[in-house]
Amino acid sequence: MHPRIYPVSSASIGKGAAILGCAGTELGAEERRFFAKADPFGFILFSRNLETPDQVRRLCRDLREAVGREAPILIDQEGGRVQRLRPPLATQWTPPLEFVAAAGPRAEEAMRLRYAIIAAELRGLGIDSNCAPMVDIARPQTHAFLRNRCYGDTLEAVVRLGRAVADGTLAGGCLPVVKHIPGHGLAQMDSHLDLPRISADRDSLVAHDFAAFRALNDLPMGMTAHLVYEAFDTVPATISPLMMALIRGEIGFGGLIMTDDISMQALSGSVAERGVAAQYAGCDVVLHCNGDLEEMRSLMDALLPLTGLAESRAGDALAARPDSSTVDIDALSAKLDALFRDVA
Repeated sequence: MHPRIYPVSSASIGKGAAILGCAGTELGAEERRFFAKADPFGFILFSRNLETPDQVRRLCRDLREAVGREAPILIDQEGGRVQRLRPPLATQWTPPLEFVAAAGPRAEEAMRLRYAIIAAELRGLGIDSNCAPMVDIARPQTHAFLRNRCYGDTLEAVVRLGRAVADGTLAGGCLPVVKHIPGHGLAQMDSHLDLPRISADRDSLVAHDFAAFRALNDLPMGMTAHLVYEAFDTVPATISPLMMALIRGEIGFGGLIMTDDISMQALSGSVAERGVAAQYAGCDVVLHCNGDLEEMRSLMDALLPLTGLAESRAGDALAARPDSSTVDIDALSAKLDALFRDVA
């Protein structure tokens, strides 16, 4: 039985402009009190939070009960290295780039099926949003932390396959989050550890990396990239008013924009300072992932409430959240198996 999703109203939207993680496999009393007060827009889960199906469902229920509404619960379930749920909790997948290569001419159909299965498995556990598609364009120099997570090395391929991932995610019952706006494929550093700088010229970026997100600018949610695009600004996109204006204008993305994890070392300053800078730049909500309660307290004390256009975009994202639906995972898996037999 999939979790019930309530109609969207102002009471359905958290006033805290953040998506927050929790420390472990169950919600502690102090965390519960903090979340009730902070009222974040949503939550995100990681491997540290996941143990058994019943435990995950209970944690999702407790997070939502803490804020008194059906808050969105996100996860990164790409398959391959970035896969928080693994067997026996969920299907094990090869990295996207390898999966696409194996599917050959039927990659689009295969990716749609793959992400419909992933979404259905997530919904069965109480999770209703997956941080995918990732439409960063792979290059030979793309850092290893990202490269095999990409879908291809051309604009045409990543747009076509990214749309299939988004469609499959929605069909399986989850909200998609397109990432990493406006494009991470040229990065030669891991933004978890360092600040990548992109030296490509303006015209090249607009015509290639940025164009992938323009083609998917109708999706309900997007995640920023912690990269400096030197042709445009000297600070990372997540905290750059110029880059946020470009994402809204040139790229035309109208959905809710969340930051990549604000605690990543690509950014400098305290977590609270980073969050304020991101909100000032134009990010709607700030993503904080590590579950550190004191960091979250300082962040939420510093952020302004979710109001105005940001609140409206949050409502639109929640309204796009698919209704509970019955998805036959076994049937989808059988179709995918048959597809790969045909390709072989």
